[in-house]
Parts: sequence; structure tokens; C-alpha cells
Amino acid sequence: MADADDAEMDAEIDIDDDIDAPKKGLTGKKIVLFIVLPILLLGGIGGGLMMTGMLGGGDEEAAKAETKTAKPKPIQTVFFDLPEMLVNLNGTGRRQNFLKMQVSLELTDEAVIPELKKLSPRIVDNFQVYLRELRVEDLRGSAGVYRLREELVARVNVAVRPVEVKDVLFKEMLIQ
Repeated sequence: MADADDAEMDAEIDIDDDIDAPKKGLTGKKIVLFIVLPILLLGGIGGGLMMTGMLGGGDEEAAKAETKTAKPKPIQTVFFDLPEMLVNLNGTGRRQNFLKMQVSLELTDEAVIPELKKLSPRIVDNFQVYLRELRVEDLRGSAGVYRLREELVARVNVAVRPVEVKDVLFKEMLIQ
């Protein structure tokens, strides 16, 4: 009877081993690794080659015609010089400080120059009112000049609206 019990034990062990043994064939991970991934890679490489024109799909004449029509219109830059300004700066001491400045306005359209000539007294007035409130310390360093430029651009755009001034360029700036 002991031999029969041993035989049953061996049979049970064999059945359990069959259940835990890995299945042969394609699993989900293997399908993704060996089938889906190469298809995606080949599709990506093929699409890249099509986009660059290395793999047919594009007529050179059509590409040239497309680039000719796609070129943006070059931006025309025009400058308008304001008269030289001399203002006394705000100070606390006995000594008076002066700012001598000549600026040029950067525009994108030459057609607005006659309008700016009409409005130049308003522009100069706005500039002088603002400049008279500045102190010498406000103009120190590149940060001070940058803040001055930004403020002047804002003020000139308010004064000449609907005309747009792109930038204020300093031709001369002297502080005494």
C-alpha cells in the first residue's frame, strides 16, 4: 500500500508541475515586443522620410512654388526724428541737473509720418512732462535707460493713437 500512496503522490506532483510550468507560445509582452513595436518603428521612420522628401511623395516644383507664396512680406522699418529736448531733472539739492536727449521713433509704415509731424508737439510735451519728474538716480545704468525707453514707448503710443510706434531709439542722451 505504501507503493500505491507513493504513486499517487508522484502523480499529484506531476499535475501541479504542469500547472505552474510556463506556457509556450506568444504572450502579450512578446507580441508587443516582436510585432507591434517594429511596425510602429517602421511607420515612424517611413513617415519621417516622407516628410523630409527623401522617400518620394513630393514634387520639387510644387515645393518651390509653395515656398515662393509662403514668404511673408518684409517688414518695412521707418524712423521719425523728434527735435532735441533739454529738460531739467527733479532734484533735491541746490545743483540743477539737466537731460539733453534726442530720440528717433521706429515705425512700420511710412504713410504715418505726416500724421506724426502734426502730433509731434503733443509727443514732445508728453515726454518733457515725464522727464522733468525723473531724478538722476532713475537714469543710472542700463536698467534705468531700459525703463525710460519702455515708458516713452507707452507714452508716445497713447499720444499718437491709432498710429503705432514700435520703439523709441536714443540718438543722444546727456545728463549734466
